[in-house]
Amino acid sequence: MTATDIFKVSILGKESIHCGFHLVPYIAQTVLATLPSSTYVLITDNHVANFHLASFEAEFTSACDKLPQEGRPRFLSRVITPGETTKSREGKADIEDFLLLNKCTRDTVILALGGGVIGDLTGFVAATFMRGVRFVQIPTTLLAMVDSSVGGKTAIDTPHGKNLIGAFWQPEYIFIDAAFLETLPAREFSNGMAEVVKTAAIWNEKEFADLESHSAEIFAAIQTPSTNSAGRIKSTRSAAQELLLSVIVGSISVKAHIVTIDERETGLRNLVNFGHTIGHAIEAVLTPTILHGECVSVGMILEAELSRQMGILGQVGVGRLTRCLKAYNLPVSLSDPRIASLPAAQLLTVERLLDIMKIDKKNSGPQKKIVILSRIGETHEPKATAVADNLIAKTLSEAAKVIPGTPTKNPVHMATPGSKSISNRALVLAALAKGTCRLKNLLHSDDTQVMMTALLELKGASFAWEDGGETLVVHGGEGSLQVPPKGKEIYLGNAGTAARFLTTVCTLVAPSKTDATATVITGNARMKQRPIGPLVDALRANGSDVTYLESQGCLPLSIVPDGLKGSRIQLAASVSSQYVSSILLCAPYASEPVTLELTGGQVISQPYIDMTIAMMKTFGIVVEREVDAETGKLLDVYRIPKGVYENPAQYNIESDASSATYPLAIAAITGTSCTIANIGSESLQGDARFAKEVLEPMGCEVIQTETETTVRGPPVGQLKAIGLIDMEPMTDAFLTASVLAAVAVGAPLEDRELKDADSPTVTRIIGISNQRVKECNRIRAMIDQLAKFGVKTKELDDGLEVYGQPVTELNTGASVHCYDDHRVAMAFSVLGTVVKDTIIEEKRCVEKTWPNWWDDLENKIGLKVEGVELGSADAVASASGTTTQDASASVVIIGMRGSGKTHVGELAATALGWPFVDADTYFGEKENIGVREYVQKHGWSAFRATETEILKELLETRGSKHVLSLGGGIVETPVARDLLKAFTKKGPVVHIVREIDEIVKYLGEETARPAYGEPVTDVFRRREPWFAECCNYEFINYTGVASAVDDFLAAKAERAGADEVARFFNHVTGQQPNLAQNHAPGKRSYFLSLTYPDITPALRHIDDLTAGVDAIELRVDLLRSPKDLGQPGSYIPPAAYVTEQLSALRRSTSLPVVFTVRTVSQGGAFPDKSEKEAFDLLSLAIRLGAEYIDVEVSWPEKFIKDLSSRKGSSHIIASWHDWSGKMKWNEEIVKSKHALASRLGDIIKIVGKANSVQDNFALYDFVSKATSAPNAKPIIAINMGVEGQMSRVLNSTFSPVTHPLLPTKAAPGQLSFAQIQNALHLLGQLPARRHFLFGNPIAHSMSPTLHNTGFEVLGLPHTYELLETSDVGEEIKATLASPDFGGASVTIPYKLDVIPLLDRLSPAAEAIGAVNTIIPIAVDGDQSKRILYGDNTDWLGICESIRSRAPSLGAPRAALVIGAGGTARAAIFALHSLGTQHVYVYNRTPSKAQILVDAFPDAQVELVETLGLWPCGGPSPSVIISTVPASATSTDDTNRDAVFLPSTLFDTSIEGVVVDMAYKPAETPLLALTKRVATKWATVMGVEVLLEQGYVQFEKWTGRRCPKHVVARRVLEKYHGNV
Repeated sequence: MTATDIFKVSILGKESIHCGFHLVPYIAQTVLATLPSSTYVLITDNHVANFHLASFEAEFTSACDKLPQEGRPRFLSRVITPGETTKSREGKADIEDFLLLNKCTRDTVILALGGGVIGDLTGFVAATFMRGVRFVQIPTTLLAMVDSSVGGKTAIDTPHGKNLIGAFWQPEYIFIDAAFLETLPAREFSNGMAEVVKTAAIWNEKEFADLESHSAEIFAAIQTPSTNSAGRIKSTRSAAQELLLSVIVGSISVKAHIVTIDERETGLRNLVNFGHTIGHAIEAVLTPTILHGECVSVGMILEAELSRQMGILGQVGVGRLTRCLKAYNLPVSLSDPRIASLPAAQLLTVERLLDIMKIDKKNSGPQKKIVILSRIGETHEPKATAVADNLIAKTLSEAAKVIPGTPTKNPVHMATPGSKSISNRALVLAALAKGTCRLKNLLHSDDTQVMMTALLELKGASFAWEDGGETLVVHGGEGSLQVPPKGKEIYLGNAGTAARFLTTVCTLVAPSKTDATATVITGNARMKQRPIGPLVDALRANGSDVTYLESQGCLPLSIVPDGLKGSRIQLAASVSSQYVSSILLCAPYASEPVTLELTGGQVISQPYIDMTIAMMKTFGIVVEREVDAETGKLLDVYRIPKGVYENPAQYNIESDASSATYPLAIAAITGTSCTIANIGSESLQGDARFAKEVLEPMGCEVIQTETETTVRGPPVGQLKAIGLIDMEPMTDAFLTASVLAAVAVGAPLEDRELKDADSPTVTRIIGISNQRVKECNRIRAMIDQLAKFGVKTKELDDGLEVYGQPVTELNTGASVHCYDDHRVAMAFSVLGTVVKDTIIEEKRCVEKTWPNWWDDLENKIGLKVEGVELGSADAVASASGTTTQDASASVVIIGMRGSGKTHVGELAATALGWPFVDADTYFGEKENIGVREYVQKHGWSAFRATETEILKELLETRGSKHVLSLGGGIVETPVARDLLKAFTKKGPVVHIVREIDEIVKYLGEETARPAYGEPVTDVFRRREPWFAECCNYEFINYTGVASAVDDFLAAKAERAGADEVARFFNHVTGQQPNLAQNHAPGKRSYFLSLTYPDITPALRHIDDLTAGVDAIELRVDLLRSPKDLGQPGSYIPPAAYVTEQLSALRRSTSLPVVFTVRTVSQGGAFPDKSEKEAFDLLSLAIRLGAEYIDVEVSWPEKFIKDLSSRKGSSHIIASWHDWSGKMKWNEEIVKSKHALASRLGDIIKIVGKANSVQDNFALYDFVSKATSAPNAKPIIAINMGVEGQMSRVLNSTFSPVTHPLLPTKAAPGQLSFAQIQNALHLLGQLPARRHFLFGNPIAHSMSPTLHNTGFEVLGLPHTYELLETSDVGEEIKATLASPDFGGASVTIPYKLDVIPLLDRLSPAAEAIGAVNTIIPIAVDGDQSKRILYGDNTDWLGICESIRSRAPSLGAPRAALVIGAGGTARAAIFALHSLGTQHVYVYNRTPSKAQILVDAFPDAQVELVETLGLWPCGGPSPSVIISTVPASATSTDDTNRDAVFLPSTLFDTSIEGVVVDMAYKPAETPLLALTKRVATKWATVMGVEVLLEQGYVQFEKWTGRRCPKHVVARRVLEKYHGNV
């Protein structure tokens, strides 16, 4: 026998688990020697077979050949399709039929070689074949090794759930060959580590601690392939291999022990299902896109939170578990981008998950059982614990509601979590220090986790846990830091403190000895908006090399490792004290002693600076603050000596004073008592003053010792207004003060009264301007959210005023948007204790500082908290298997020089919000020489070699969230081609395709790059197959197709170019798939079937053809190239022609495309036997980014699965057509085809033929049953023929429709969209709705023409009427309450008056302060229960008017708004949404314009005193919007009654857009001036804006796109007739 060192694990009294490396020879010899048989059958799948089948066949054949000829056993293998869908009744039957066909008997030994699917399925076959045969588990994935292969559980899945049919059948052996993991993708390894972490979490705290601290080493073990069977014997085994094997053996040993005690899962064995109860429910919805271990990882955190909610597990345990799972690249929440970005994630409702959890083997009847942790390494019970549904629902819910009442724990005694501010400072100090420090009471939260992870990635310290995770042991690195590996970014989420501290920490990093040249720190979208400019400016001025990688003044940053220079540093500290603390903390490690001078006026949050200095002293560095020698006044100058921090043996972190404000405020508002320990008068934190300086003046009794604070509130309703209070020393606490001020109705103390206030109950909070740049603009957030309660506020330059009113007068039922800001959520939870039905929408954002806030609110304070599930967006059924591409993977663009790579790439980067990198530019910067010069100097060969190295570098360092445009010749070398092909497994490689004659024309004019030295056409022909080989997507940049038809289409295609780039790249990256919005439960969706042989002549009418539909079907089988029109019989359209047709369609409509190739027998025109050609075209559809691909299930399944594996964000419509007329909907064949289509596709399509009306009833019954099944996928079910038209009317998913303009119908009985709407109305499925315009005067409004035309064209039974009233009175109220009310437009003067009648406002309406659209929204689909939703579409009309007139404008550098009324607010909001950098506002009354400046603090609004002169020499506007009447403007400078419009308004050298919101006259003075002096500028009339915003209104009311073409024609005809 081959020498092999084996570690054996005993299970059920037998050493049957054998672990080691490179075990294939050992397995063959052991099985043949100990399990004699006539037949050995190895079952595996395609993936595993490619790696290992040959070696098993060779070893078994070799070993068998050594046996006597007589009785020599057979060795058979069966390769099946990989994936969870194979683990089914059909999959089991397939293997059994194979065994029977090969005459296998009861002595057969079956070997299961593969992952969990192979093991479960093969084991169940073994358990039942011939009433049970022997089998062997040979798991090839980590997940299978540590979980499914151990214990004898075998099973298959059913549509009702996973593993519901199976048996306990123990394998004879389990061979664990850790060498198999070397071929395992990293994601699959992480998938398995979820089970390893789970086992340690329930059983062994020491092993868990090892997993916490050795993630990097464990990953390294599989990333270093062994050669020459190294590791088979111990003498050749590396340290990494030993570590890996010990992790696997440790995990297996625990499970083997548990199985031995409880083989049949009657109690103890339930423990290994920790995380599985909720994880399996998640997996049932997200499989197979999200892997089992990933779902269990999220399940573990949710079940740990459930334990915490029950008061059993502390936050320390939840925090450690979260950190450990994250260390292995596993998701820990449903908001993880890998999950949240999936369409199926919308189906993860609480109700759905609870329903799935009903079917769980651990349950006892309806009682759900979950494994509850009590601490890391131990469970609450030695079995699963019964848990009530309401507790599970509360954990799963995304929102929370506090039930008003008196705290039952009164008087409350509690401590808050450790201070975030002190925790982060302590982590930095201890990491930079010498020696070891034990940190007590460290905050376990997102922020501190981010800080710890970053310090580990910088190799700045090492961490370990003691006392069950209560104590963090920090082994300091003495300031020694390393650059992370190349391509590794330090991701900080929205952790502002970490971002600011680490910016300076990263300057301390020593120069790297590797190829890593800089440290990159980045964060989420909000973090990328938060300022860091003053700190970067100070560091740059001091000599540090810090570069902004995206927006100026914000993350991400690239920081070159060159040390901190020191000496004198000047820093502007009026925005954030964290800038100051950042430099202070790092200053001792500068090259020279630091003198830090703070500039820029008032220093913000001085107590936090003092805190930093005090903590530095504790760690051995004393900071000296300079004093004015004459006055004795402290100066803002600090001297920091050089030195090394000395770690104290132990450091106790104070409780968080900001967090303490919430329980103290609850005592104040509820009239109860609360004592907070570990926070008193001696606290380092400024917010500790909150009780004495805020609550005491409000009428509370406050007792504060050095270490404790007690607050007793006055009787409910008797809080006093504060009057004036400067909260600069405790800015974070202003949110708590604001919610208390909202209900403070008592007069303030005498010395605090505001003489200039409008009301005696005003609280004026100042000194908090820095709160505008926190997790959100907190001042604006408090104003907007308090408004939902009916609380009046006023924004100030550095604060706000809150007008208190009695609690009984506040609005109930407010739903508070938290902006992902923990302090907003916790502050409004305080208000929720006295205001009924207050919903906190984003409850999990509290995890930043107090993860267990909602649990403590109930368990320690005594206020009941309920979970609330917010109404989810349009949900779609879960998809079949998709690509494993990473949605954040960069886009790589290839193609011929001159194809438009740079132009398309820049547009794509803008659409995705990702940086654009031109490889040629990068080449020049790196090599300090241009491409042309390099080739001339070194030759093409040297250039290609360097170019390939740069490609490697780009893919490694910018392989995520970038758009990389490569040189045209990158495909010339095999190495580069291999790199590109490998990247297609991760992300999109897009070939930009352009007509060769256009490329030749361009290259004839281009001079920046070297000449080819051969004809361009020869280069093109050589590279074309390489481009196709290296890409997985193609973007067609044809310029000639549309223009070849007519000038109208050419102009339309040019306007649509940027939109098409955005659609394509958002779709193929998965960032925003272009799927039909109405394709969702409860909605009806339609697609138009095009039946043209050449669609280009129809493109002029495409808007009319597609009116009302959600997608457009390209019947590829009906296409015929013009040169082949006369060719008889079935026909295969050339791929180039199909590409040309689809490209032309793309530039005419943004609707999703359904790509269909239907054969003759399927009712189409494609040849029946041309399967390969059909799938070539279907593959082309995926490459071209078609959103839906229709595939007949009668085609070979392997072809369909291969297609599906490459589909990316596109959806497969798995269809089956029966044209015979003999099909019956209740027959078994229909059920089997439905099951097959469900397995293969995202959408099921079954089409039969009706012979009578009864056939439609049978269809309806079939669909009802099919859609009621768990995880049912959407279904298109239709009967063809006239008798089947009823089925087309009632079908809700993607009903194919025709149009009168089409040459033929795509199928017999097909109806138009309008016909179906009329039929639905007659059947009572589409009730007529009345829509109105509210306003006065409105007699000449164009709105009735707009909307009634749209209703008419689409066949909708609705009407639009004028309702002119003298006020917003009973007539309007009665209209809103009418059951047939469908929506309303609102115009002057009622845009504000109508707001009190509405239930909710959109964010736009709130920001603009006006409503122009009212939408009735059904509650939970019940039209009898509706809420009235107020929106504002004016800004959308303005946006679209600008975008459509100047598609290349992008984000304008500057824009001008003339006027300061309500429309001007909409204009500013629109410009801000377009990303405008400077918004100028001009008004004849500057004070009114100043109000607008104050109302939009984030929009960069600046006042203009004189038109034509821009503030501070700023850029000229490229957009001008006038919001004043035409009569109020003039081009005559002598007209003193109007605004004079000078010609200097325009920069005539650039392209721009002028929008005049005035409806009359058609040509206003501004528009006339534009046409006269600015010929490059486009003009927009007010009526055109009205049309654009009306289109949006129409879609919001009906769910249908407005038929713009017809509507615009009629409105403009009427308008010009009346003007």
